[in-house]
Amino acid sequence: MKANPAPPLLDLIYKAGLRHFDTASLPEVKLIADRFKDATCHFMAPIRIRGTAGEAYRKYGVRSFVIDDERELKRIDEETGITLPSERKNLKIFVRLATPVDGAFLELSSKFGVDYAAGAELLKKVAAAGFTPALTFHVGSLCIRPMAYRQALEICRDAVEASGVEIAGFDVGGGFPAPYPGVPAPEMDAYFYAIREARKTLRLTRNAEFFCEPGRALCAEGISIITQVIRRRDDRLYINDGVYGSFDEMTLPDWNIDYPRRVFMRTGTGKVVEVGGPRRPYRIYGPTCDTLDKMPRPILLPHTLTDDDYIEFGMVGAYSCALRTAFNGFYPDQWVEVQES
Repeated sequence: MKANPAPPLLDLIYKAGLRHFDTASLPEVKLIADRFKDATCHFMAPIRIRGTAGEAYRKYGVRSFVIDDERELKRIDEETGITLPSERKNLKIFVRLATPVDGAFLELSSKFGVDYAAGAELLKKVAAAGFTPALTFHVGSLCIRPMAYRQALEICRDAVEASGVEIAGFDVGGGFPAPYPGVPAPEMDAYFYAIREARKTLRLTRNAEFFCEPGRALCAEGISIITQVIRRRDDRLYINDGVYGSFDEMTLPDWNIDYPRRVFMRTGTGKVVEVGGPRRPYRIYGPTCDTLDKMPRPILLPHTLTDDDYIEFGMVGAYSCALRTAFNGFYPDQWVEVQES
Protein backbone atom coordinates (compact mmCIF):
# COMPACT_ATOMS: atom_id res chain seq x y z
CA MET A 1 0.00 0.00 0.00
CA LYS A 2 2.78 2.47 0.87
CA ALA A 3 4.31 2.45 -2.61
CA ASN A 4 1.06 3.13 -4.43
CA PRO A 5 -2.46 3.15 -2.91
CA ALA A 6 -4.24 4.13 -6.14
CA PRO A 7 -7.48 2.11 -6.54
CA PRO A 8 -6.85 1.28 -10.23
CA LEU A 9 -3.51 -0.27 -9.33
CA LEU A 10 -4.90 -2.09 -6.30
CA ASP A 11 -7.64 -3.54 -8.49
CA LEU A 12 -5.05 -4.80 -10.96
CA ILE A 13 -2.94 -6.39 -8.21
CA TYR A 14 -6.03 -8.03 -6.71
CA LYS A 15 -7.09 -9.30 -10.12
CA ALA A 16 -3.63 -10.86 -10.51
CA GLY A 17 -4.33 -12.99 -7.43
CA LEU A 18 -2.77 -11.17 -4.47
CA ARG A 19 -4.82 -11.39 -1.29
CA HIS A 20 -2.41 -10.12 1.39
CA PHE A 21 -1.72 -6.39 1.77
CA ASP A 22 0.87 -4.53 3.84
CA THR A 23 -1.08 -1.68 5.44
CA ALA A 24 0.53 0.95 7.65
CA SER A 25 -2.46 2.97 8.85
CA LEU A 26 -6.16 2.57 9.60
CA PRO A 27 -7.22 4.39 6.39
CA GLU A 28 -5.15 1.90 4.36
CA VAL A 29 -6.70 -1.00 6.25
CA LYS A 30 -10.17 0.43 5.62
CA LEU A 31 -9.53 0.94 1.91
CA ILE A 32 -8.50 -2.68 1.42
CA ALA A 33 -11.16 -4.17 3.70
CA ASP A 34 -13.96 -2.21 2.03
CA ARG A 35 -12.72 -2.89 -1.49
CA PHE A 36 -11.71 -6.56 -1.27
CA LYS A 37 -13.82 -8.59 1.13
CA ASP A 38 -11.59 -11.68 1.03
CA ALA A 39 -8.27 -9.82 1.41
CA THR A 40 -6.06 -9.99 4.51
CA CYS A 41 -4.52 -6.83 5.94
CA HIS A 42 -1.28 -6.84 7.92
CA PHE A 43 -0.75 -3.73 10.08
CA MET A 44 3.02 -3.47 9.55
CA ALA A 45 3.87 -0.07 11.06
CA PRO A 46 5.85 -0.50 14.32
CA ILE A 47 4.15 2.52 15.93
CA ARG A 48 0.46 3.27 15.39
CA ILE A 49 -1.83 6.17 16.20
CA ARG A 50 -3.51 5.49 19.54
CA GLY A 51 -6.66 3.38 19.20
CA THR A 52 -6.04 2.17 15.65
CA ALA A 53 -4.75 -1.29 16.63
CA GLY A 54 -7.94 -2.02 18.54
CA GLU A 55 -10.19 -0.78 15.75
CA ALA A 56 -8.22 -2.68 13.11
CA TYR A 57 -8.58 -5.85 15.18
CA ARG A 58 -12.27 -5.54 16.05
CA LYS A 59 -13.72 -3.88 12.95
CA TYR A 60 -11.50 -5.15 10.15
CA GLY A 61 -10.22 -8.49 11.41
CA VAL A 62 -6.53 -7.59 11.40
CA ARG A 63 -4.48 -10.31 13.10
CA SER A 64 -0.90 -9.24 12.27
CA PHE A 65 0.93 -6.34 13.92
CA VAL A 66 4.55 -5.15 14.16
CA ILE A 67 6.34 -3.85 17.25
CA ASP A 68 9.86 -2.70 18.11
CA ASP A 69 9.38 -1.97 21.81
CA GLU A 70 7.52 -3.44 24.78
CA ARG A 71 5.21 -0.46 25.18
CA GLU A 72 3.68 -1.05 21.77
CA LEU A 73 3.14 -4.70 22.70
CA LYS A 74 1.26 -3.61 25.83
CA ARG A 75 -0.79 -1.11 23.82
CA ILE A 76 -1.87 -3.79 21.34
CA ASP A 77 -2.76 -6.04 24.27
CA GLU A 78 -4.84 -3.33 25.92
CA GLU A 79 -6.57 -2.09 22.75
CA THR A 80 -7.54 -5.51 21.44
CA GLY A 81 -8.70 -6.66 24.88
CA ILE A 82 -8.27 -10.34 24.07
CA THR A 83 -8.71 -12.67 27.03
CA LEU A 84 -9.19 -16.17 25.63
CA PRO A 85 -5.84 -18.00 25.14
CA SER A 86 -6.93 -19.41 21.77
CA GLU A 87 -7.74 -15.92 20.47
CA ARG A 88 -4.50 -14.49 21.80
CA LYS A 89 -2.64 -17.24 19.93
CA ASN A 90 -4.32 -16.14 16.69
CA LEU A 91 -2.73 -12.70 16.99
CA LYS A 92 0.65 -12.67 15.27
CA ILE A 93 3.13 -10.09 16.57
CA PHE A 94 6.14 -9.37 14.34
CA VAL A 95 9.23 -8.01 16.10
CA ARG A 96 11.08 -5.65 13.80
CA LEU A 97 14.87 -5.89 13.80
CA ALA A 98 17.25 -3.18 12.64
CA THR A 99 19.36 -4.55 9.80
CA PRO A 100 21.95 -1.89 8.87
CA VAL A 101 23.32 -3.64 5.78
CA ASP A 102 24.65 -2.04 2.61
CA GLY A 103 23.05 -2.12 -0.81
CA ALA A 104 19.95 0.08 -0.70
CA PHE A 105 19.45 3.59 -2.07
CA LEU A 106 17.54 4.56 1.10
CA GLU A 107 18.27 2.98 4.48
CA LEU A 108 15.30 2.04 6.67
CA SER A 109 16.87 0.90 9.93
CA SER A 110 17.49 4.22 11.70
CA LYS A 111 13.84 5.02 12.44
CA PHE A 112 12.46 1.59 13.35
CA GLY A 113 13.89 -1.71 14.53
CA VAL A 114 15.97 -3.03 17.42
CA ASP A 115 19.23 -4.98 17.53
CA TYR A 116 19.20 -8.75 17.76
CA ALA A 117 19.61 -8.84 21.56
CA ALA A 118 16.68 -6.50 22.21
CA GLY A 119 14.73 -8.34 19.52
CA ALA A 120 15.31 -11.64 21.31
CA GLU A 121 13.91 -10.17 24.54
CA LEU A 122 10.85 -8.86 22.71
CA LEU A 123 10.23 -12.29 21.14
CA LYS A 124 10.26 -13.79 24.61
CA LYS A 125 7.73 -11.21 25.82
CA VAL A 126 5.46 -11.84 22.83
CA ALA A 127 5.48 -15.58 23.52
CA ALA A 128 5.00 -15.05 27.28
CA ALA A 129 1.95 -12.85 26.56
CA GLY A 130 0.36 -15.76 24.68
CA PHE A 131 0.62 -14.19 21.22
CA THR A 132 2.27 -15.86 18.24
CA PRO A 133 5.84 -14.54 17.77
CA ALA A 134 7.14 -13.53 14.34
CA LEU A 135 10.04 -11.51 12.90
CA THR A 136 10.47 -8.82 10.27
CA PHE A 137 13.06 -6.37 8.93
CA HIS A 138 13.64 -4.01 6.00
CA VAL A 139 16.98 -3.79 4.21
CA GLY A 140 16.07 -0.39 2.72
CA SER A 141 14.34 0.96 -0.36
CA LEU A 142 15.59 -0.01 -3.82
CA CYS A 143 18.17 -2.58 -2.73
CA ILE A 144 20.47 -3.63 -5.58
CA ARG A 145 22.46 -6.14 -3.56
CA PRO A 146 20.71 -9.50 -3.00
CA MET A 147 23.23 -10.56 -0.35
CA ALA A 148 21.84 -7.80 1.89
CA TYR A 149 18.84 -10.04 2.54
CA ARG A 150 21.06 -12.93 3.52
CA GLN A 151 23.01 -10.73 5.92
CA ALA A 152 19.79 -9.39 7.41
CA LEU A 153 18.47 -12.92 7.86
CA GLU A 154 21.67 -13.85 9.68
CA ILE A 155 20.91 -11.07 12.19
CA CYS A 156 17.43 -12.56 12.53
CA ARG A 157 18.91 -16.01 13.10
CA ASP A 158 20.98 -14.63 15.97
CA ALA A 159 17.87 -13.08 17.52
CA VAL A 160 15.89 -16.31 17.23
CA GLU A 161 18.70 -18.38 18.76
CA ALA A 162 19.13 -15.91 21.62
CA SER A 163 15.40 -15.93 22.33
CA GLY A 164 14.89 -19.69 22.31
CA VAL A 165 11.48 -18.98 20.77
CA GLU A 166 10.14 -20.81 17.73
CA ILE A 167 9.03 -18.36 15.04
CA ALA A 168 5.65 -18.86 13.35
CA GLY A 169 5.84 -15.99 10.86
CA PHE A 170 8.48 -14.12 8.93
CA ASP A 171 8.43 -11.00 6.77
CA VAL A 172 11.58 -10.08 4.85
CA GLY A 173 10.16 -6.63 4.14
CA GLY A 174 10.54 -4.71 0.91
CA GLY A 175 13.45 -3.20 -0.96
CA PHE A 176 13.09 -5.29 -4.11
CA PRO A 177 14.19 -3.02 -6.98
CA ALA A 178 12.70 -1.95 -10.26
CA PRO A 179 14.90 -1.91 -13.39
CA TYR A 180 15.36 1.84 -13.76
CA PRO A 181 17.65 3.09 -16.54
CA GLY A 182 21.25 3.08 -15.36
CA VAL A 183 20.51 1.05 -12.22
CA PRO A 184 22.12 -2.42 -12.38
CA ALA A 185 19.30 -4.24 -10.62
CA PRO A 186 19.90 -8.02 -10.45
CA GLU A 187 17.21 -10.50 -11.49
CA MET A 188 14.63 -11.36 -8.83
CA ASP A 189 15.87 -14.95 -8.75
CA ALA A 190 19.08 -13.71 -7.12
CA TYR A 191 17.09 -12.21 -4.24
CA PHE A 192 14.92 -15.28 -3.81
CA TYR A 193 17.97 -17.54 -3.80
CA ALA A 194 19.69 -15.48 -1.09
CA ILE A 195 16.51 -15.53 1.01
CA ARG A 196 15.93 -19.27 0.53
CA GLU A 197 19.49 -20.13 1.53
CA ALA A 198 19.37 -18.00 4.67
CA ARG A 199 15.89 -19.26 5.55
CA LYS A 200 17.29 -22.78 6.01
CA THR A 201 19.16 -21.61 9.11
CA LEU A 202 16.07 -20.16 10.83
CA ARG A 203 14.17 -21.90 13.59
CA LEU A 204 10.63 -21.83 12.20
CA THR A 205 7.47 -23.77 12.97
CA ARG A 206 6.37 -26.28 10.35
CA ASN A 207 3.48 -24.10 9.18
CA ALA A 208 5.30 -20.75 9.47
CA GLU A 209 4.12 -18.13 6.98
CA PHE A 210 6.79 -16.33 4.97
CA PHE A 211 6.05 -12.88 3.54
CA CYS A 212 7.71 -10.12 1.54
CA GLU A 213 6.59 -6.59 0.61
CA PRO A 214 7.57 -5.95 -3.04
CA GLY A 215 5.91 -2.56 -3.40
CA ARG A 216 8.28 -0.85 -5.83
CA ALA A 217 9.00 -4.05 -7.75
CA LEU A 218 5.27 -4.62 -8.29
CA CYS A 219 4.14 -1.17 -9.37
CA ALA A 220 7.04 0.96 -10.68
CA GLU A 221 6.94 -0.23 -14.28
CA GLY A 222 3.17 -0.17 -14.64
CA ILE A 223 2.52 3.58 -14.55
CA SER A 224 3.63 6.63 -16.51
CA ILE A 225 2.90 10.27 -15.81
CA ILE A 226 1.84 12.40 -18.76
CA THR A 227 2.69 16.07 -18.19
CA GLN A 228 2.18 19.06 -20.42
CA VAL A 229 4.51 21.99 -20.99
CA ILE A 230 2.79 25.13 -19.79
CA ARG A 231 5.58 27.44 -20.90
CA ARG A 232 9.12 27.23 -22.24
CA ARG A 233 11.57 30.02 -21.49
CA ASP A 234 14.95 29.25 -23.05
CA ASP A 235 16.29 26.34 -20.96
CA ARG A 236 13.39 26.47 -18.50
CA LEU A 237 10.26 24.34 -18.75
CA TYR A 238 7.18 24.94 -16.62
CA ILE A 239 5.00 21.82 -16.55
CA ASN A 240 1.67 20.94 -14.93
CA ASP A 241 3.10 18.56 -12.32
CA GLY A 242 5.97 18.88 -9.87
CA VAL A 243 7.58 17.91 -6.60
CA TYR A 244 4.42 18.70 -4.62
CA GLY A 245 2.62 16.34 -6.97
CA SER A 246 3.97 13.19 -8.59
CA PHE A 247 7.72 13.90 -8.38
CA ASP A 248 8.35 14.20 -4.65
CA GLU A 249 10.68 11.17 -4.65
CA MET A 250 13.11 13.03 -6.90
CA THR A 251 13.89 15.42 -4.04
CA LEU A 252 15.28 12.69 -1.76
CA PRO A 253 18.96 13.08 -0.78
CA ASP A 254 21.31 11.41 -3.29
CA TRP A 255 18.35 10.17 -5.33
CA ASN A 256 19.72 9.97 -8.88
CA ILE A 257 17.20 7.68 -10.54
CA ASP A 258 16.54 8.72 -14.13
CA TYR A 259 13.03 7.87 -15.31
CA PRO A 260 12.64 6.98 -19.00
CA ARG A 261 11.09 9.83 -20.99
CA ARG A 262 9.26 10.38 -24.25
CA VAL A 263 7.95 13.61 -25.76
CA PHE A 264 4.83 14.05 -27.91
CA MET A 265 3.31 16.95 -29.83
CA ARG A 266 -0.08 17.56 -31.42
CA THR A 267 0.03 18.28 -35.14
CA GLY A 268 -2.17 20.76 -37.00
CA THR A 269 -4.55 17.94 -37.87
CA GLY A 270 -4.94 17.02 -34.21
CA LYS A 271 -2.84 13.86 -34.41
CA VAL A 272 -0.38 13.20 -31.56
CA VAL A 273 3.10 12.13 -32.68
CA GLU A 274 6.32 11.37 -30.83
CA VAL A 275 9.12 13.95 -31.02
CA GLY A 276 12.72 12.89 -31.58
CA GLY A 277 15.93 14.62 -32.54
CA PRO A 278 18.87 16.04 -30.59
CA ARG A 279 18.39 16.64 -26.89
CA ARG A 280 19.47 19.38 -24.54
CA PRO A 281 19.29 19.91 -20.76
CA TYR A 282 16.30 21.75 -19.33
CA ARG A 283 15.52 23.01 -15.86
CA ILE A 284 12.05 21.73 -14.97
CA TYR A 285 9.64 23.67 -12.77
CA GLY A 286 6.25 22.58 -11.41
CA PRO A 287 2.98 24.55 -11.58
CA THR A 288 2.84 25.89 -8.02
CA CYS A 289 4.02 29.33 -6.97
CA ASP A 290 6.74 27.89 -4.72
CA THR A 291 10.37 28.32 -5.81
CA LEU A 292 11.16 24.91 -4.32
CA ASP A 293 8.84 23.30 -6.86
CA LYS A 294 11.52 22.25 -9.31
CA MET A 295 13.36 19.10 -10.35
CA PRO A 296 16.67 18.81 -8.49
CA ARG A 297 18.79 18.51 -11.64
CA PRO A 298 18.52 19.30 -15.37
CA ILE A 299 16.78 16.76 -17.61
CA LEU A 300 17.63 15.96 -21.22
CA LEU A 301 14.72 16.46 -23.65
CA PRO A 302 14.37 17.32 -27.37
CA HIS A 303 15.70 20.77 -28.19
CA THR A 304 12.52 21.55 -30.21
CA LEU A 305 10.27 21.21 -27.17
CA THR A 306 7.70 24.00 -26.93
CA ASP A 307 4.48 25.12 -25.23
CA ASP A 308 1.69 22.51 -25.04
CA ASP A 309 3.95 19.55 -25.88
CA TYR A 310 3.60 16.46 -23.71
CA ILE A 311 6.32 14.75 -21.68
CA GLU A 312 5.81 11.15 -20.57
CA PHE A 313 7.81 10.09 -17.51
CA GLY A 314 7.84 6.30 -17.40
CA MET A 315 8.29 3.86 -14.51
CA VAL A 316 6.85 6.22 -11.90
CA GLY A 317 4.38 3.78 -10.37
CA ALA A 318 6.21 3.76 -7.04
CA TYR A 319 6.00 6.71 -4.66
CA SER A 320 4.42 9.09 -7.14
CA CYS A 321 0.69 9.31 -6.43
CA ALA A 322 1.44 8.05 -2.90
CA LEU A 323 3.31 11.27 -2.11
CA ARG A 324 1.26 13.84 -4.05
CA THR A 325 -0.40 16.75 -2.28
CA ALA A 326 -3.07 19.28 -3.22
CA PHE A 327 -0.72 22.17 -2.43
CA ASN A 328 -1.70 25.39 -4.21
CA GLY A 329 -4.77 23.67 -5.65
CA PHE A 330 -2.92 21.26 -7.94
CA TYR A 331 -3.68 17.57 -7.51
CA PRO A 332 -2.84 15.03 -10.26
CA ASP A 333 -5.68 12.52 -10.08
CA GLN A 334 -6.76 11.54 -13.59
CA TRP A 335 -6.14 7.92 -14.55
CA VAL A 336 -6.15 6.39 -18.02
CA GLU A 337 -5.67 2.69 -18.69
CA VAL A 338 -3.70 1.93 -21.86
CA GLN A 339 -3.89 -1.56 -23.36
CA GLU A 340 -1.07 -2.25 -25.79
CA SER A 341 -1.79 -4.65 -28.65
